[in-house]
Amino acid sequence: MASSSPPLIAPSSINVKSLTSIRFSRPTPPSIATSKIQSPISTTQKPFNRRDFLSLSLVAAGAGIISLPAAPAIASSTDEYVKETKEVIEKVRSTISLEKGDPNVADAVAGLRETSNYWVSKYRKEKDLLGKPSFRDMYSALNAVSGHYISFGPTAPIPAKRRARILEEMETAEKALVRGR
Repeated sequence: MASSSPPLIAPSSINVKSLTSIRFSRPTPPSIATSKIQSPISTTQKPFNRRDFLSLSLVAAGAGIISLPAAPAIASSTDEYVKETKEVIEKVRSTISLEKGDPNVADAVAGLRETSNYWVSKYRKEKDLLGKPSFRDMYSALNAVSGHYISFGPTAPIPAKRRARILEEMETAEKALVRGR
Protein backbone atom coordinates (compact mmCIF):
# COMPACT_ATOMS: atom_id res chain seq x y z
CA MET A 1 0.00 0.00 0.00
CA ALA A 2 1.22 3.39 -0.83
CA SER A 3 1.15 5.89 1.95
CA SER A 4 -0.24 9.23 1.07
CA SER A 5 1.78 12.29 1.96
CA PRO A 6 0.10 15.41 3.28
CA PRO A 7 -0.78 18.02 0.69
CA LEU A 8 1.71 20.83 0.19
CA ILE A 9 -0.85 23.51 0.88
CA ALA A 10 -3.19 22.60 3.63
CA PRO A 11 -5.97 24.77 4.96
CA SER A 12 -5.17 26.11 8.36
CA SER A 13 -7.36 27.24 11.17
CA ILE A 14 -4.71 29.66 12.45
CA ASN A 15 -5.59 33.29 11.95
CA VAL A 16 -2.80 34.93 9.94
CA LYS A 17 -3.39 38.38 11.43
CA SER A 18 -2.74 37.03 14.88
CA LEU A 19 0.70 35.84 13.73
CA THR A 20 1.78 39.30 12.59
CA SER A 21 1.31 40.72 16.05
CA ILE A 22 3.69 38.21 17.64
CA ARG A 23 6.97 39.78 18.69
CA PHE A 24 10.06 37.69 18.82
CA SER A 25 12.67 38.81 21.26
CA ARG A 26 16.33 37.97 21.32
CA PRO A 27 18.81 38.87 23.94
CA THR A 28 20.74 41.95 22.87
CA PRO A 29 24.31 42.73 23.75
CA PRO A 30 24.69 45.27 26.56
CA SER A 31 26.18 47.93 24.26
CA ILE A 32 23.10 47.87 22.05
CA ALA A 33 20.61 47.45 24.89
CA THR A 34 21.78 50.63 26.60
CA SER A 35 21.57 52.78 23.51
CA LYS A 36 18.33 54.43 22.44
CA ILE A 37 18.23 52.99 18.92
CA GLN A 38 14.75 52.53 17.53
CA SER A 39 14.27 49.66 15.14
CA PRO A 40 13.13 50.90 11.72
CA ILE A 41 11.03 47.76 11.30
CA SER A 42 7.99 47.45 13.47
CA THR A 43 5.92 44.32 13.56
CA THR A 44 2.78 46.29 14.28
CA GLN A 45 2.91 48.33 11.07
CA LYS A 46 1.00 47.11 8.09
CA PRO A 47 3.21 45.79 5.27
CA PHE A 48 4.04 48.15 2.41
CA ASN A 49 2.21 46.80 -0.60
CA ARG A 50 2.26 47.54 -4.30
CA ARG A 51 -0.73 49.87 -4.20
CA ASP A 52 0.91 52.01 -1.50
CA PHE A 53 4.14 52.13 -3.50
CA LEU A 54 2.39 53.20 -6.69
CA SER A 55 0.37 55.91 -4.99
CA LEU A 56 3.47 57.22 -3.22
CA SER A 57 5.48 57.25 -6.44
CA LEU A 58 2.71 59.09 -8.30
CA VAL A 59 2.57 61.72 -5.57
CA ALA A 60 6.35 62.06 -5.58
CA ALA A 61 6.47 62.36 -9.37
CA GLY A 62 3.71 64.96 -9.32
CA ALA A 63 5.54 66.95 -6.66
CA GLY A 64 8.74 66.89 -8.68
CA ILE A 65 10.71 64.86 -6.15
CA ILE A 66 11.46 62.14 -8.66
CA SER A 67 12.79 63.36 -11.96
CA LEU A 68 13.97 61.61 -15.05
CA PRO A 69 17.72 61.16 -15.30
CA ALA A 70 19.48 63.92 -17.17
CA ALA A 71 20.99 63.17 -20.53
CA PRO A 72 24.66 62.28 -20.24
CA ALA A 73 26.80 65.35 -20.60
CA ILE A 74 29.43 65.43 -23.28
CA ALA A 75 32.72 65.25 -21.42
CA SER A 76 34.54 67.63 -23.66
CA SER A 77 34.36 69.66 -26.79
CA THR A 78 36.38 68.98 -29.89
CA ASP A 79 38.66 71.94 -29.19
CA GLU A 80 39.42 70.62 -25.71
CA TYR A 81 40.16 67.16 -27.12
CA VAL A 82 42.57 68.59 -29.69
CA LYS A 83 44.33 70.77 -27.11
CA GLU A 84 44.71 68.00 -24.54
CA THR A 85 45.82 65.47 -27.13
CA LYS A 86 48.55 67.82 -28.37
CA GLU A 87 49.70 68.33 -24.76
CA VAL A 88 49.90 64.57 -24.23
CA ILE A 89 51.86 64.16 -27.48
CA GLU A 90 54.41 66.75 -26.34
CA LYS A 91 54.69 65.11 -22.92
CA VAL A 92 55.30 61.69 -24.51
CA ARG A 93 57.94 63.11 -26.86
CA SER A 94 59.77 64.90 -24.06
CA THR A 95 59.66 61.86 -21.77
CA ILE A 96 60.89 59.26 -24.25
CA SER A 97 63.67 61.57 -25.43
CA LEU A 98 65.27 61.70 -21.96
CA GLU A 99 68.56 59.85 -21.59
CA LYS A 100 68.90 56.81 -19.34
CA GLY A 101 71.22 58.57 -16.88
CA ASP A 102 69.02 61.66 -16.46
CA PRO A 103 67.94 62.01 -12.81
CA ASN A 104 64.49 63.27 -13.83
CA VAL A 105 63.49 60.18 -15.82
CA ALA A 106 61.49 58.49 -13.03
CA ASP A 107 59.58 61.70 -12.24
CA ALA A 108 58.90 62.37 -15.92
CA VAL A 109 57.59 58.83 -16.41
CA ALA A 110 55.35 59.15 -13.34
CA GLY A 111 53.97 62.44 -14.70
CA LEU A 112 53.44 60.88 -18.11
CA ARG A 113 51.55 57.96 -16.57
CA GLU A 114 49.24 60.34 -14.70
CA THR A 115 48.64 62.43 -17.81
CA SER A 116 48.05 59.44 -20.07
CA ASN A 117 45.73 57.75 -17.55
CA TYR A 118 43.71 60.96 -17.28
CA TRP A 119 43.52 61.35 -21.07
CA VAL A 120 42.51 57.74 -21.66
CA SER A 121 39.91 57.69 -18.89
CA LYS A 122 38.39 60.94 -20.10
CA TYR A 123 38.17 60.19 -23.83
CA ARG A 124 37.76 56.40 -23.87
CA LYS A 125 34.05 56.71 -23.02
CA GLU A 126 33.32 59.22 -25.79
CA LYS A 127 31.68 57.15 -28.51
CA ASP A 128 32.15 59.80 -31.21
CA LEU A 129 35.93 59.78 -30.63
CA LEU A 130 36.40 56.02 -30.67
CA GLY A 131 36.32 55.81 -34.46
CA LYS A 132 38.65 58.74 -35.08
CA PRO A 133 42.15 57.94 -36.36
CA SER A 134 43.69 60.50 -34.00
CA PHE A 135 42.21 58.74 -30.96
CA ARG A 136 43.14 55.29 -32.22
CA ASP A 137 46.76 56.20 -32.94
CA MET A 138 47.20 58.17 -29.73
CA TYR A 139 45.69 55.37 -27.66
CA SER A 140 48.00 52.86 -29.31
CA ALA A 141 51.07 55.02 -28.66
CA LEU A 142 50.13 55.58 -25.01
CA ASN A 143 49.52 51.87 -24.60
CA ALA A 144 52.96 51.05 -26.00
CA VAL A 145 54.70 53.63 -23.79
CA SER A 146 52.92 52.69 -20.59
CA GLY A 147 53.29 48.97 -21.32
CA HIS A 148 57.05 49.42 -21.72
CA TYR A 149 57.46 51.34 -18.47
CA ILE A 150 55.21 48.93 -16.55
CA SER A 151 57.16 45.92 -17.81
CA PHE A 152 60.71 47.24 -17.60
CA GLY A 153 60.54 50.02 -15.01
CA PRO A 154 60.58 53.82 -15.28
CA THR A 155 64.30 54.11 -15.93
CA ALA A 156 64.54 51.55 -18.74
CA PRO A 157 65.14 53.20 -22.13
CA ILE A 158 62.66 52.46 -24.90
CA PRO A 159 64.26 50.39 -27.70
CA ALA A 160 64.85 52.23 -30.98
CA LYS A 161 62.35 50.17 -32.97
CA ARG A 162 59.54 50.70 -30.42
CA ARG A 163 60.43 54.39 -30.08
CA ALA A 164 60.21 54.83 -33.87
CA ARG A 165 56.78 53.18 -33.94
CA ILE A 166 55.52 55.34 -31.05
CA LEU A 167 56.77 58.53 -32.68
CA GLU A 168 55.21 57.50 -36.00
CA GLU A 169 51.82 56.83 -34.35
CA MET A 170 51.91 60.19 -32.60
CA GLU A 171 52.83 61.93 -35.85
CA THR A 172 49.87 60.36 -37.66
CA ALA A 173 47.65 61.28 -34.69
CA GLU A 174 48.80 64.91 -35.00
CA LYS A 175 48.08 64.94 -38.72
CA ALA A 176 44.62 63.51 -38.09
CA LEU A 177 44.00 66.16 -35.42
CA VAL A 178 44.84 68.92 -37.89
CA ARG A 179 42.38 67.41 -40.38
CA GLY A 180 39.70 67.13 -37.70
CA ARG A 181 39.72 63.37 -37.74
